[in-house]
Amino acid sequence: MSLYRNNNNCVDSEHLRLIKTGLLSLILFLVSNGAFAQQSEDKLPEATAAEAELSFWDIPNLEEPYINAAPIERNDGIRVGKLKLSDHDKNSILKVSQEIFDGKYGNYDALLISHKNKLVYESYYKKSRINLPHGQASAVKGYTSLILGRAIQLGYLTMEDLNKPLIHFLKDTNPEKFIKGAEKLTLHKALTMHGGLTIDREKWKEIENDSVKLKGQGLVQTLLEYSKPITDETQVFLYGNFNPMLVMTVIDAVVPGTVEDFIKNELLDKLGITEYKWSKHTSGLPQAGWRASIMSRDMIKLGHLVQNKGKLNGKQFISAAYLEKATSGIVRPAIDWMPKNYMYGYFWYYTPIKVGNRSYDATLAWGGGGQRVMVVEELDLTIVINGHDQDDDKIMTPIFETVIPAFIKK
Repeated sequence: MSLYRNNNNCVDSEHLRLIKTGLLSLILFLVSNGAFAQQSEDKLPEATAAEAELSFWDIPNLEEPYINAAPIERNDGIRVGKLKLSDHDKNSILKVSQEIFDGKYGNYDALLISHKNKLVYESYYKKSRINLPHGQASAVKGYTSLILGRAIQLGYLTMEDLNKPLIHFLKDTNPEKFIKGAEKLTLHKALTMHGGLTIDREKWKEIENDSVKLKGQGLVQTLLEYSKPITDETQVFLYGNFNPMLVMTVIDAVVPGTVEDFIKNELLDKLGITEYKWSKHTSGLPQAGWRASIMSRDMIKLGHLVQNKGKLNGKQFISAAYLEKATSGIVRPAIDWMPKNYMYGYFWYYTPIKVGNRSYDATLAWGGGGQRVMVVEELDLTIVINGHDQDDDKIMTPIFETVIPAFIKK
C-alpha cells in the first residue's frame, strides 16, 4: 500500500480522500474559470500529421486526460460556453472524467456535454484526438435515419410512404422474381428491424462480395430472391438483417443524383462536417449501419438536430413529424443484450431516465464499443461518448446517475 507520510506519520484513508476531493475541486475551479486558457492551444489533444496516417489501433494513448469545462471556440459551427453548475455537481463530473481515464468503465476516448445548444464540457482520453474522426459502429444507423428524415423534409418521400411496400420505390428491380410476401417489407418495418428476411447464411457467403450482382438496387433484388417467404411470423425484431441497407437503397432511389452526394451536400456540408470517413457497401452505396467515422464535436451537431426537433439555425431541416416518431419507443426488442428499459424507434433508441420522483425521456444513437449521441430534450442536453470497449454498458451508470442529474434544477 502506498501512503503519504508527514513526520513519519501515515496519512489515513479519510485524509487521502479529503486531499483528493480538494484537488479535484481546485482543478475544476481553475479549468472552468479559464486559468489554463493560455496553455489551451498547445495542450489540445490534436493528432500530429504522422498520427493522422495511423490506423485507430496504432494511435498511442494520451498520457493524461484533456478536460475543459470552458471549451474553446474553434470556428467549427459549435457554440461554446461554461459548465455552470454547483461545485458539488462540477466535482462529480470531473470525478467521472478521472474515472474514465483510469479505465473504471472500460476503454473510452471522449465525453462531451452540450447544454442549451452550447458545448460546456469537453474531455478526451486514450486514443481520441480533437481533430480525428472516431469510428461510429452502429451509431451510423441513427445517422442513416436522419438522412431519411432530411429526404422527407425536402419532399422526396412522405410520412405515408413509410408504410408503402419498399419495392414500390425501386424501379430497377424485377418483381416477378421476388419471393412471396415481398410486399410486406416496408420502410417502417426495415427501420424498426422487422424486415422479415430469412437468408441462408452459406448461400449468402457465395455472393456477398459480388459487386456486380449486388450493385445498387441489385442488392434488394438479390435479397428478395434468396430469402424465404416473408410472413407475419418472420417479421419480428432481428437486429441488422440487411435492414439499414434496405433503407439506404430507397433513399438512393428517390433523391436526385446519388445518395452519397445527398449525404454530403444535404446533411454533412450543411452542418459543417467536413472531416469524416464513410465506407461503401459492396452494392456501391454508402454503408448504412456501420463503418463511418466522424469527430466528437460533429456528433454534437447531430445531437443538436434531435434536441431542436429537427431545426437548424431556426429553420426546419429534418422532418419534425419523422423525427418525433424516429426517436420514440415504437417496439420493445426481445434481445438479451439490450437493457430492459430500452425501446427502439427508427434506428434510434428510447429510454426513460428516472431521477428522484421524476422521469425524463432520452433518445440515443448507439454504436457498439461505446459510441453514443444521447439527447434529453427536456433538459436541453446533448451528451456524446466515444469509446472502443467490448463491454460498453458500464459507462451509462455515471451518465444516468451523475451527469444527467447535474443538469436538473433542484
